[in-house]
Amino acid sequence: MLYKFKSQAAGDIIMLETNGRQLLKIIGKDDEASLIKGILLPEQMPAAIAALESAIATEESNLQQQIEEAQAEGEAAPRPEAITLRQRAVPFMDMIQRCHKAQKEIVWGV
Repeated sequence: MLYKFKSQAAGDIIMLETNGRQLLKIIGKDDEASLIKGILLPEQMPAAIAALESAIATEESNLQQQIEEAQAEGEAAPRPEAITLRQRAVPFMDMIQRCHKAQKEIVWGV
């Protein structure tokens, strides 16, 4: 399954199911109905951006901590995933910012 995020204020974003679900869960759209079909209203967008920024900061902090611990123990530093949360979330965050500015909602699954 693919997620297709659509809005009148930005181009569509298409994501694989696991990536789309991850972002939806981060922004609080994690009930079963919202994972299938939903809407992000302009008034919900600042909180969604803040949640994504917080999740990115947490992931990066955890990775940095793991690297420091590995170096302290003389082990090889762990490698980040091939594609980080930041790389997946930035296009979605850009879409949210554009839609918030234009006061247009984002929909998926419709």
